[in-house]
Amino acid sequence: MGERIMVFGFGKSAKHREIALHELAGMVAANQVLVVDVREADEFASGHIPGSINMPLSTFQPGRLPASGDRQIVLTCLGGKRSGMALDQCGAAQASVDTHLAGGFGAWTKAGLPVER
Repeated sequence: MGERIMVFGFGKSAKHREIALHELAGMVAANQVLVVDVREADEFASGHIPGSINMPLSTFQPGRLPASGDRQIVLTCLGGKRSGMALDQCGAAQASVDTHLAGGFGAWTKAGLPVER
C-alpha cells in the first residue's frame, strides 16, 4: 500500500537519535555523557539519572546548554515526548545535540537503574 512516513511538527523531518538504556548507563558510569533532563524542577527533584542537570522544557533554550567538553549531550524526560520537543528546538537553532534516551526516565527506573534525589 505504500510507505508510511510520520512527520512531527510542522514540516519537520529531522530524526532524533535514541540511545538505549544500558548504553547510556555505561556512558554515565564512564563520565562520557552529560545528561540534560528537560522535566520540570519538581519532577527532577523527585528523582533523576545520577549526574544529570535540569533544564525544564518550559524555559529550555538550546543556546544555554552547558559546555560538555568531550562528553556527548543526551536529553531525557519522563517518556521521550518532551525531550523530542527540546531536540526539535536544538535542530531549529542548529545546535549539535540530536540524541535522547529511548523510553526516558520512566524506562530508566523500570529497569532498576540508579536514581539520584
